[in-house]
Amino acid sequence: MFDHRRRILEIETSKPQSVRSTLYRLWKLFGGRRVLLLSMLLFAVFSAWAQVVTPNLIGQTIDCYIMPYSQGQISFMSDMAASGQEQCWYTDHTEGLTRSETLRGVGELVLLASALFVGSAAATGLQFYLMRWAGLHVLRDLRMSIFQHIHELPLRYYGKHEAGDIMSRLTNDTATLEQAFAFALVQVIRGALILVWLVYAMFSRSVPFALVAIAIVPFMLLATVWFSNRARVAYRRARRELGTVNADLQENISSVREAQAFTREEENIARFRESNAATRDANIQAVAFTSALGPTLEALGYVSIVIVAGVGGVLMLRDQDLFGTVISLGLIITFISYTQQFNQPIQLIATLWTNVQSAIAGAERIFDFLDTPPDLTDKPDAREMPPIEGRVELRDVWMSYNPDEPVLKGVSLAAEPGQTIALVGPTGAGKTTIINLIPRFYDVDKGAVLIDGIDVRDVTRASLRRQIAIVLQDTFLFSDTVMNNIRYGRIEASDEEVIEAAKLVYADDFISRLPDGYQTVLGERGSGLSQGQRQLLAIARAALVNPRLLILDEATSSVDTRTERLIQKALEKLLSGRTSFVIAHRLSTIRNADRVYVIDDGQIVEQGTHEELLAAQRFYYDLYMSQFRRDVPESSSNGRRASKKVTAQS
Repeated sequence: MFDHRRRILEIETSKPQSVRSTLYRLWKLFGGRRVLLLSMLLFAVFSAWAQVVTPNLIGQTIDCYIMPYSQGQISFMSDMAASGQEQCWYTDHTEGLTRSETLRGVGELVLLASALFVGSAAATGLQFYLMRWAGLHVLRDLRMSIFQHIHELPLRYYGKHEAGDIMSRLTNDTATLEQAFAFALVQVIRGALILVWLVYAMFSRSVPFALVAIAIVPFMLLATVWFSNRARVAYRRARRELGTVNADLQENISSVREAQAFTREEENIARFRESNAATRDANIQAVAFTSALGPTLEALGYVSIVIVAGVGGVLMLRDQDLFGTVISLGLIITFISYTQQFNQPIQLIATLWTNVQSAIAGAERIFDFLDTPPDLTDKPDAREMPPIEGRVELRDVWMSYNPDEPVLKGVSLAAEPGQTIALVGPTGAGKTTIINLIPRFYDVDKGAVLIDGIDVRDVTRASLRRQIAIVLQDTFLFSDTVMNNIRYGRIEASDEEVIEAAKLVYADDFISRLPDGYQTVLGERGSGLSQGQRQLLAIARAALVNPRLLILDEATSSVDTRTERLIQKALEKLLSGRTSFVIAHRLSTIRNADRVYVIDDGQIVEQGTHEELLAAQRFYYDLYMSQFRRDVPESSSNGRRASKKVTAQS
């Protein structure tokens, strides 16, 4: 079984993006919806302000109304006025309030505080709604960008990356962003704004006492930075490990029949247990850092409260001021409340930073995928491919999948309109690579692929591939109806045209016997059909496209002899007037070819008709005798052996 974990960790060699650049790119994704985010920020500003103002109202209630205005208190009010402190901004009275005035003042402050609490709650609800609405639309666009990029990347990319890891970026990594957009990000922004308002409020009341209250903040910031940096690294690793789990899971689901046939269940389970445990360990490490941050900040917060209460209490008992600030019970209670509120958003941010860090790590992986440039793109001046007549030429083509390991070495061949070209050779010789160059699934390193004298790199890929049909040995059918599977290459085709294409390749007979005929829904990859039936549907799909060029990659290798004869009859009609390239392992296909190219080690070693190549008795003859003899009747084979023996004796 393939080691996905090692493969993915080796592939992801790009440096992680900075947090700033990742957040900036996320901000750009909101586009025109940024107005909603700004509205959300306004609600957040009001909500934070309302929470900060209420402690001050409580302090004023105590100092300006509730405390009995004895001579000491009157003296206290006079001292405040002398020091320039505006403690009672809600009333201009400094002494002599009656009982009714006191009750009315307390009631008004209580109503104002209640209104602020209600307004803050409503603003918070609007924050969540606007952020969730905008975030879900961004996630929709982001998933569409990923899905579109999947179709833009060349086949070369998928030869090096696991499908399960790519799916993990589309599902799990975007899910972390969804969680952040839904709750964590709003709370973090709201908490940050509360901190700003609290700092402003504290310094407005008393600069010296505010410095005492926030003396512990530098230590909080250091702890936050230290734990957050390590948590982000751990979450990056956790996202990668989750990608390996998905890759392992996807492969094991696809290969469950092979696993059961070769009794590999225990080995596969053990391997999955290993990758699953690695994912668990990476997440535990990340959670360990984020979990330690909360208690650390909480402890520092309590230290801050003790400092405020201790310093304020000592100064109040000694009837001392603090650099000109008169210390009162209301002031101490206000600053204790400020300090508690100051600690709460910090602890909340620390708690939710887990989601934010995970989201940042997921966003980094998504942007890393989206930043992968497709090495096959249309030229800026690429034009539409005109209707293909059918002349195909490979001119001194060199091609490699890996640097310094050429698969094709100076290959040159030509096909005239209407000709059938057979490519034969041992496994790994380069046959499939040649046919992949014609629809431009890959680009050549040197040389050129020409169709009707036009370099395929000078036209758009879509206009080129619309005129080419490909039938592979490994047929892929979708979990859809038989009708839609045949119609896949030409979605606008009518039902009658689909049925006609199926009849052309003799697939109509078995389709009619299916439970719902052409409306039968197939299982994944066409499960429930035989290999030969799946092959017939793939050929019917190609016939419906009515291509100018046809490529058959061992299209009949998986069917029985009777079905092959039916397909050969259909192909004779289908190939008539069309240029076709056939990778053939069946003698019947080679015999009908206009020209046979023999490929070995990335080079054309022979070319000619079947009879000419046999007569030459070189590489093709040896290949024919070892690989194709089983297709030749025994009498014919004996005749050739006898003829060869006589020739040798003479």
